[in-house]
Amino acid sequence: MATTHVFAALAVVTPVAYAVPELGTALAVGAILGGLAPDFDLVLEHRRTFHFPISGLVVAAPVVMVASVSPSSLTVGVAAFAVAAWLHAASDAIGGGPEMDPWNDRSERAVYDHVRATWIRPRRWIRYDGAPEDAAVAVALATPALIVFDGWIRTAVAGGIAISLVYALFRRRLVAWTPDWLE
Repeated sequence: MATTHVFAALAVVTPVAYAVPELGTALAVGAILGGLAPDFDLVLEHRRTFHFPISGLVVAAPVVMVASVSPSSLTVGVAAFAVAAWLHAASDAIGGGPEMDPWNDRSERAVYDHVRATWIRPRRWIRYDGAPEDAAVAVALATPALIVFDGWIRTAVAGGIAISLVYALFRRRLVAWTPDWLE
């Protein structure tokens, strides 16, 4: 689920936000946007166009170093974005494939590796987006952010948890409700 990616990104930046609260908002905004950004390829070739599971680390590492040496709202926000986008792409391999109904039509393509020009196979530790185990992981990953952040960020996280649980509840029915042109 997109929310699980966002919560994973927030879980990564939460210790830094706790230690340096004045950078918390920039870290959260970068993590949220970076956690969502790769899925903007849903209308293109999903999990290939904006997903960089290997080369994303090559971008994230130096940006994190810059933010470590020269911390500011801008540098930590960009670093959080880069790490979150890379983490999203890399973690797609632990789930299922990008198909709408992975319980019927299982793909052996989880996420595209641009470095080797091949698809990484799905591990299926989380069977599909919106599976019960995905909802459980989402809630677990969201918990630190609920504790550390306040204001609109805490509200957004709580709303994201609600969206995650409702989505997981109806996920298997969504395929039947999806118009043919979206498949």
